[in-house]
Amino acid sequence: MSTSARSPSEIGAVRRWFGGVGRGTELVFDHAGSLGVLAWTVIMSLFRLRVPRKEFLRQIYVMGIESLPIVFVTGALAGIVTSQQGGYQMTGAIPPYVLGSLVAQTVVLEMGPVLTAIVLVGRVGARITAELGTMKVSEQIDAYHSLGRDPVILLGAPRILAGLIVMPALVGFADMVGILAGMVAARIDSGLGFESFLYGARLFWHSWDLFYSFAKALVFGGAIPLISVHMGFRTRGGAEGVGRTTTDAVMFMTLTILILDAMFPPLLLN
Repeated sequence: MSTSARSPSEIGAVRRWFGGVGRGTELVFDHAGSLGVLAWTVIMSLFRLRVPRKEFLRQIYVMGIESLPIVFVTGALAGIVTSQQGGYQMTGAIPPYVLGSLVAQTVVLEMGPVLTAIVLVGRVGARITAELGTMKVSEQIDAYHSLGRDPVILLGAPRILAGLIVMPALVGFADMVGILAGMVAARIDSGLGFESFLYGARLFWHSWDLFYSFAKALVFGGAIPLISVHMGFRTRGGAEGVGRTTTDAVMFMTLTILILDAMFPPLLLN
């Protein structure tokens, strides 16, 4: 059918579709460019030693120390659930000590880093976005510009650098608590002794596993505050805009964590 034979409604639908694709592509490149500029500014501020030390230490406390209770709970539940499900699937043909390897590998390689990141998206990422978004709509960010101060260096850089340091430490605690909780759960549910559990955990353990877990933590620790700072600085529309931007940031960060997690096996395990 020729273009001239198409009805006006069909032509309008096609134009709207291509218009939507164009706007979506433009938005993706806009976010990607802004994130790149933000990351570059933070890197340059680090090399030039311009990051406010007091704010940096405060963010480490807020993002790290205050997050320990929820990280402990998350890690323990991850280990318990993995142990229970693994023990349920075990058959007589599989040695019982394999449960120790299953729990250790699952917690260290996957459950520890990913669940900790998801928890910090809600606790840390949403807080940063709402905090900076409120400063943006109340024109406090503009006040920094009028005084000749860079809000990215004063507000964004301490949060991003703190995330890079805090996240690996939190994942290490989550891995440790998860393995210990899984060991106790295996003793209670499956009757597997601590010695047998640790034997199985050591039997299939590779030193690369710990590096893999911390590599995930480092990437997640940079992605969460980077996205939240970026979204906070882009907030518009008053209190309603702060809520909308915070919701979008949480969705954006969660999808980013899942996509990055899916990219790790082909990059580091093959």
